[in-house]
Amino acid sequence: MTLLTAPSVPTSTADERAARLTEAGAAWGDRIAADATSAQLTYRVSGVGEGSVATTIRAGKHAFVVDEPAALAGDDVAPSPVEFALGALISCQVVVYRLYAQALGIQVDDITIDAEGDLDARRLFGIDEGVRAGFSDVRLAITITGPESQERYEHLREAVDAHCPVLDLFANATPVTATVRKG
Repeated sequence: MTLLTAPSVPTSTADERAARLTEAGAAWGDRIAADATSAQLTYRVSGVGEGSVATTIRAGKHAFVVDEPAALAGDDVAPSPVEFALGALISCQVVVYRLYAQALGIQVDDITIDAEGDLDARRLFGIDEGVRAGFSDVRLAITITGPESQERYEHLREAVDAHCPVLDLFANATPVTATVRKG
């Protein structure tokens, strides 16, 4: 199996980031004001099983591999699905922190987020159907550097918590429909 290389993220200054966030927010506001249905987005992602239990995921023009550690029958060539879930939460938080910092006029120089999630593997292996299959608890440690007061950053956190799509996925039940087709 070939590992996909991580993309190089371009650097940007605080002013460049602020301009992009402001421009994007204004463009979306105008688009939605002109046609409210333009706010309705559908994301499509596909995956193909490879190796022992790995999956190559395709999302638009991007591809990445998800695997499991050897203890869970994997080849440990990439992060696990639950690690990607925590990564999705962290990355969505970063986006929404930057977006709302810009909108609220709160200066954020840097942001670092660490996530921990507790998972009981007994349900995964069919040992105890009484425990939850997913995370029983997720903890985020958010470190923001900048000149603002702790209270301003707490205000920002409240705005982020109210608007982060992936946090919403973790915090609230989302209907999922699955269909199995014979190939």
